[in-house]
Amino acid sequence: MVPLDDSKGVWKKKGTGKSRRTPKGRQVDDSALNEIQALLGDRPRRRDLLIEFLHLIQDSYGHLSAAHIRALGEEMRLAQSEIYEVATFYAHFDVVAEDETPPPALTIRVCDSLSCELAGAEQLRKALEIGMDPSEVRVLRAPCMGRCDTAPVVEVGHNHILHATHEKVNAAIHAGETHPQIGDYQGLAEYKADGGYQTLRALRENGNWEEVQEQIKEAGLRGLGGAGFPSGTKWGFVRANPGPRYLAVNGDEGEPGTFKDRHHLERNPHMFLEGMLIAAWAVEAATCFIYMRDENPGVIKILKKEIAHLVEEGIVAEDYIDVRRGAGAYICGEESAMIESIEGKRGLPRHRPPFVAQVGIFNQPTLVHNVETLYWVARIARFGPQVLNSVEKNGRKGLRNYSVSGRVAEPGVYLLPAGSTIDDIIEAAGGMAEGHVFKAYQPGGPSSGLLPASLNDVPLDFDTLQPHGTFIGSAAVVVLSDQDSAKDAALNMLKFFEDESCGQCTPCRTGCEKAVKLMQADSWDQPLLEDLCQVMGDASICGLGQAAPNPIRLVMKHFGEEI
Repeated sequence: MVPLDDSKGVWKKKGTGKSRRTPKGRQVDDSALNEIQALLGDRPRRRDLLIEFLHLIQDSYGHLSAAHIRALGEEMRLAQSEIYEVATFYAHFDVVAEDETPPPALTIRVCDSLSCELAGAEQLRKALEIGMDPSEVRVLRAPCMGRCDTAPVVEVGHNHILHATHEKVNAAIHAGETHPQIGDYQGLAEYKADGGYQTLRALRENGNWEEVQEQIKEAGLRGLGGAGFPSGTKWGFVRANPGPRYLAVNGDEGEPGTFKDRHHLERNPHMFLEGMLIAAWAVEAATCFIYMRDENPGVIKILKKEIAHLVEEGIVAEDYIDVRRGAGAYICGEESAMIESIEGKRGLPRHRPPFVAQVGIFNQPTLVHNVETLYWVARIARFGPQVLNSVEKNGRKGLRNYSVSGRVAEPGVYLLPAGSTIDDIIEAAGGMAEGHVFKAYQPGGPSSGLLPASLNDVPLDFDTLQPHGTFIGSAAVVVLSDQDSAKDAALNMLKFFEDESCGQCTPCRTGCEKAVKLMQADSWDQPLLEDLCQVMGDASICGLGQAAPNPIRLVMKHFGEEI
């Protein structure tokens, strides 16, 4: 801003009677404003695009400077404090004050979640820190990157190094390989040649959404992001509310040990996209938002490319599908926190009710589905409910994609009957790794805690694990052996929750921190830990704090000799 009169200021200094030439606060730097305007181009300056704009700045300049934050605030008519609180909430944004040194040009992230820790990630991180010039490269510990089947994993820039070693990382740096590697996948032409989008076309022309909903219910499909809510039932809830309505895809697959969604998207993105468009048709969604975690840069590229092809083919209108990029926040896997992030805010879970089916994106009714759920919607709509309900094992119907990692011979994604036991899953994964004896397993990510090998006859499905104090969640199975410590594994899980708590509620924020301190003792104070678990489970706002006690309680129950 400039004074109205160049000869004297127009803003009064309090108590002095003197005028100042500028308003209080950080002033807009003209060069920074020009840079921001050039980056944003003709994009609308909508509030919900704030995180997308922060990504543009971070990608272009390697950090978010104070001058750029001020200029972005001016351009979007937002307070600097509002932008700052959003940027500092997400792990992948680097906010740099005027007197601070920007981070080096290259960042290396070393995954420290359970599967990678078992594979030696901690030793690798220390070796990389010693071997790198900190003025040129920074080495950070990072939560699960969804590549547990190729542990340990290191991300050099945006290039994931699988089965990483010091030599592999150095080779990638020297070769300048810092961009995501994209493998072969089924593109639009191949998918259409195989019958793709014919079901969507037929439904749009003469379909009845209630008939499709009944097929989904008959198949027994439930939400495969972890909650397990009956998928078809959601459609009726959303349709019951006046529009405009939206569809949001939860692609923030952040539960450590989970990589089934990425597995499908990297191979057959159109099966998912058709399922999404069928669900959107069913609820008459005005827009589809795909919220994809930032740890999957290759998937984001694939989706944007294939969505552009759908627009070219006239299957969807331009801008009907809006891909939104996460920024490193596990809590955004919670559906209401994801919606907050889509709206350009901090990913803080909302109090419920109201539920997102009534008050979701932009306070409108919103259908939220997981990636794999929509993959099955497409298959059920095309081939009928029997693709799921015709399979039965151990009294359970359906199929599950199990993400399997840890001490097995062949980690990966395995499609098995939903009634499969841990013995069935280990057998599918080639048995135990050589030299390892089965000791324990994580049935559904760290939220599910640890079960002993003796519980090897329990079907790993919805509702079968609750009697044992746990649940299937996202079916992220991590297998531990006689060479591993259940106590150390539980500590790894609680450190993850401590890092990823959004901080909104005290029971979770302080409880996770206190739990980590107590668990680091040579001998656990079990009565105190149980009291803490009770408070966290009863009083936390969302599933993160409510489930965080599971690793503690199950280790106390089954592995008491270690603590």
